[in-house]
Order: sequence, then structure tokens, then C-alpha cells
Amino acid sequence: MSTSLLYHGCGIQGYKYIRTYFRNGEIIFKIDHDRFSLRCPNCRSRKFSLKGKYTRLIRSLPIGSKPVFIELPIQRIHCHQCDTIRQVKIKFADERRTYTRSFERYALELSRHMTIKDVAQHLGVGWDLIKDIQKRYLGKKYCKPILKNITQIAIDEINIGKGHKYLTIVLNLDTGAVVFVGDGKGSDALKPFWKRLNKTKETIKSVAIDMSPAYISAVLNNLPDAVLVFDHFHVIKLFNDKLSKLRRDIQREAEGPLQKKVLKGTRWLLLKNPENLNDDKNEKDRLEDALKLNKPLATAYYLKEDLRQIWNQPNKADAKKVLLSWMAKARSSKIRTLMKFANTLATHSFGILNYYDYPISTGPLEGTNNKIKTLQKTAYGFRDMDFFKLKIHALHESRYALVG
Repeated sequence: MSTSLLYHGCGIQGYKYIRTYFRNGEIIFKIDHDRFSLRCPNCRSRKFSLKGKYTRLIRSLPIGSKPVFIELPIQRIHCHQCDTIRQVKIKFADERRTYTRSFERYALELSRHMTIKDVAQHLGVGWDLIKDIQKRYLGKKYCKPILKNITQIAIDEINIGKGHKYLTIVLNLDTGAVVFVGDGKGSDALKPFWKRLNKTKETIKSVAIDMSPAYISAVLNNLPDAVLVFDHFHVIKLFNDKLSKLRRDIQREAEGPLQKKVLKGTRWLLLKNPENLNDDKNEKDRLEDALKLNKPLATAYYLKEDLRQIWNQPNKADAKKVLLSWMAKARSSKIRTLMKFANTLATHSFGILNYYDYPISTGPLEGTNNKIKTLQKTAYGFRDMDFFKLKIHALHESRYALVG
């Protein structure tokens, strides 16, 4: 009966069952090697002599709330074929591990639904043991992400903590999988990725990035045939930042308490899309009062609405007309902030209009960045950066990736 339990419950076969005993609430199955199944771990020879045993307790699957251990005297042999003295390998556990493979699989399955701390408490083991199991599993699966058949990628950085700590993330836009996590930000962080990509000889057709000079330079130098697409959300965000700065400057220079009162608190109203303004809070009226009061602010606001139309055209030619018209209006406004932004768009117009050749963005990567932040919060931070990177690589597959 116990031999059958060991086989079906713990996945142990090829050993002799000796006895079962109980100690301090633990269930211990004592087993021993089958003499005829022993082989030299080095050359697999049967010609050897026995050189003593070393008894080990190996954790196995629990029965109810009771922890279960396998007691095995591990045989040491002297091989006559290769003249080595070694311990024989354990068939049901990996080398230098204190648990069986079935226990490892069970811990990983629980980790899909529970935190590391909860799994450790449920199984009666240390937090570090469960973390080690997860790290080994993720390391085998995601140590070198597959770069085969990758055609479109997005690149962006994420702030992961105080002191301006950044990670650079590369996302496969075809599959939604993270294919690279680099330390820091900028072109240097991407060097290991380019090195691996060159070895695969894969051809990337398009790359979605923001208008960072470092990323532009890195992509042009390493992927000269790829089409650069500047993410339209970043373009609009950049203009919103300029709009917020313009509002602050106008409010600081406003004359009289009435002007200051009207302009105060209008920052979010200026950044909101018109259809999202709340009638119950009189947001439309407040915004109109602020725009009537200041002509430069009104000009910047209406140009913000026109800017979105660049990406809503039926084709690239029409989009180019809208873009040129927008830049002409911004320059004719004589507002320094708008004129400088028009020059920025002129410099990057090729990447903005490339959206119509490859309609991609870093939007999916922004979603991944949000998952990374959730991952950090759930785990209350990560001390092991390698483990953190492996968890990021697993984000696209299952809920297991969000367990800390």
C-alpha cells in the first residue's frame, strides 16, 4: 500500500519501501535503493563497489496539513569503469535540492493563485524556498526570451524606485511578450538586446518609441532598415506638458485677483478632452471663462484639440496636410512655447507620419508598465533584481506573473 502511495502520490519509483513512522507531527516514509537499479552517475556502468551511505530527508507533497518527508540513505559507490567515487543520483529530486519534483510542481501551481508568503505558510516552509522554486522555473523558461519571427517592437523605460532607478523594456508587439529588460535607460541599456538580436538575424520592420534622442540614435544605428514610429500618445503628452507650463506662466503674470482666481485650478480642465468635461461640476463654463480671459491660453487649447486630428486622417497625405497646417498655425500665433513645439514636430514629422505605414504605438507597453508597477506593489518591492526581471518576462502569460 505504501509503495503504491509513493508512486501515485509522490512520483517515486525504483526504490524499496522500508517503513513509515511519525515524528513531531511529520510523516516520514523510509525508502532505500534497489541494488540492481544502481548505476555510476558518471558513466552509467554497473561495475562498482559500495562505499557507504549518507541519509537525507527530502520534503515531499503534504498529506492534509501534515508535512511529508522521504528518508533515503543515498548510496556512495566506487566505479571500476571510470575509477570515480560518487553518490548515486536521486531519481525523484534535482541535485542539491531539499524537495522532490512533485513538491516543486505543487508549489508552482499554488503560486498561480497565492503570494509567495501564503504558499510558504501553507506548505510550512521558508519564504526563500518558494521564491527559489519560482526563480528556477522562470529562469528555465525566460532566461533567453525567443526572438524568432519578431517583426514589430516597442521600446520604453519605466521608473522602478527612488533615486531615478530605471529599467528599459522591449515589447514584442505581435505577441505582447516582453523580450528584453535592460538596466537603466538610454542607448547603453539596449546594447545586450542588439547583440542577441544580431545573432538571430531576424528582420524587424518597425519600432514604436517616444521622441527620445537616445532611442532614435540607438534604433537608427542598430536597425537601419526598420521604420521608426513616434508614439502619438507621447506626442500629445509632451504638448500637454507644454500647455501646463504655459498656463502656469500666464497665471504667474496675471494682473488682478479676478484673473488669478479664474485661472486657478484650470490645469486639468485644459488637459481633458472636451467630451470628458463634467457638466455637473460646471467644468465647461469654468474652462470657457478661462479661455475668454486669456487669448494665448485659448489659442494653445484649441491647437491641442487640432493636434489629435493628425492621427485621425484616412491616409498619410491628408495627415501630412493637417500636420503642416498645425505647425503654420502654431508659428503664426507668435507664442514662444507653441513655436518651439512646432519646430519639434517638424524635426520628427517623418516618425509621426510613419504611423500610417505601420499603425503601432507604445500603448501595449504602457499597459505592461502598469502591470509591472502592480507587480511591485503586490510584492512590496523586490530585493532580487534578477528575479524581478524574470517576473516581468512572465507578465504576458498568466496571473502567476502578478503574484509577489
